[in-house]
Amino acid sequence: MNTPKSQKLEIIIPAYRMHSQIFLNALDGISAADAIKRIDGKTNHVVWMAGNFVNMRYGLGWILGLREEDPYNELFFQAKALNENFDYPSLEKLKENFHTISSLVYQQLLEATDDKLAEKFPLGMNVPFFEENVLNFIGMCIGREDYLCGQIGLMRKILGYEAMKYDINETLTY
Repeated sequence: MNTPKSQKLEIIIPAYRMHSQIFLNALDGISAADAIKRIDGKTNHVVWMAGNFVNMRYGLGWILGLREEDPYNELFFQAKALNENFDYPSLEKLKENFHTISSLVYQQLLEATDDKLAEKFPLGMNVPFFEENVLNFIGMCIGREDYLCGQIGLMRKILGYEAMKYDINETLTY
């Protein structure tokens, strides 16, 4: 494993890399037709979940200094509600964007300094035990990724797919 400049990220980076693996495993084999199915009109579809995950990676990149733009930002920014009137991208397009942004964000995580992580990042949460800074925003993003992978995993089962596997692709280095 690569060593980050900041020891504060030594727990974040393995989680980030594991989420990369889990995200792809969770999407494995889901058909295009199933990827846009909603359950009883109440759930988000897998494409929305995947798009929100990828958008979260763009958000991580942005806070770390990258200026890469999510081509589907208007659909997913800040977990924008699913709108059945929108034309969502395919899982394949989202996976392409995932690979592009994830490798760039990984490099930024390795290069982040303690000073960068301590920078204020106002979220407007006004929670007394949560300092609004870059490090805690990164932690929130990691938590969101966990949540979305779990949701996709649950949708796999509901849609009749086998459970997600925890296989590791050792060539995936981010």
